[in-house]
Amino acid sequence: MQLSRKTILLGFLLLFLTASSAQNFQGKAYYFSKTSVDMDSWGGRQMSEDQKKQIADRMRSMFEKTYILNFDREASTYKEEEVLEAPGGQRGFGSWGNSFSAGLQYKNIKSQQFLQDQEFFGKQFLISDSLAKLDWKLGTETKQIGQYLCMKATATKQIDEFDWRSMRRKPKSKETKEGEVKKDSTLTTVTEDIEIPKETEVTAWYTPQIPVSQGPGDFWGLPGLILEVNTDKTTILCSKIIMNPQEKVQIKAPEKGTVVSRKEYNETVKKKMEEMRTMYGGRRNNRRN
Repeated sequence: MQLSRKTILLGFLLLFLTASSAQNFQGKAYYFSKTSVDMDSWGGRQMSEDQKKQIADRMRSMFEKTYILNFDREASTYKEEEVLEAPGGQRGFGSWGNSFSAGLQYKNIKSQQFLQDQEFFGKQFLISDSLAKLDWKLGTETKQIGQYLCMKATATKQIDEFDWRSMRRKPKSKETKEGEVKKDSTLTTVTEDIEIPKETEVTAWYTPQIPVSQGPGDFWGLPGLILEVNTDKTTILCSKIIMNPQEKVQIKAPEKGTVVSRKEYNETVKKKMEEMRTMYGGRRNNRRN
């Protein structure tokens, strides 16, 4: 049986519309990040309740943030939502914390590329790495997040040595019988007073209803959009999703900044911290004299 010219044209039109729809597929997800702080581990036992509250209020701007994930089937951008800052709101803890806060992050699942637009003390960097893939273990447990049915997955993740959300004050060193300081191989030493775990357990909740391998921050690799992540002291939770928004966003890799690897960037941070420790240490010694 021969197909009519009209039927053939209709078939080509349907194929074109299907391909066009796939190319234009896009979503936008809003996430809220919250990190718990153990004040006692930072010397809070010597503080009054009012002092603890004041410090907690100052740190809230660092630990509670809203992010936007724009994604399609291959790539995504993840960036902190811009908000109007109160006058003087970025002093002290806020300004220091923002020096460690991640800038725009770009993930491309197809090319396995990860880029992070990062500003550090007035200098622009472009951190370039391949995507770090977690060895996810898929579970059968489910829960509802908004209108989406989510499934549980777990993994072990290496913690970046300058992830300030996981930093904590070092306890007093314990010496061995030979007088040597006993080191914990599970911890990374950031400074003389601060340490951080080398790895942590991650629990993620993803929804197969949105079949893209994307998620907040550097999390990805599951058969559905990740809507919640629990890692160390931080929880990242999706609060809103817009599928195929009317105003499309161009999801493209950042290009500005000095291109460095994560290792090279961390070495730059270490050097700056050493400079500041020397500078402020010298000032304290001069005051004592």
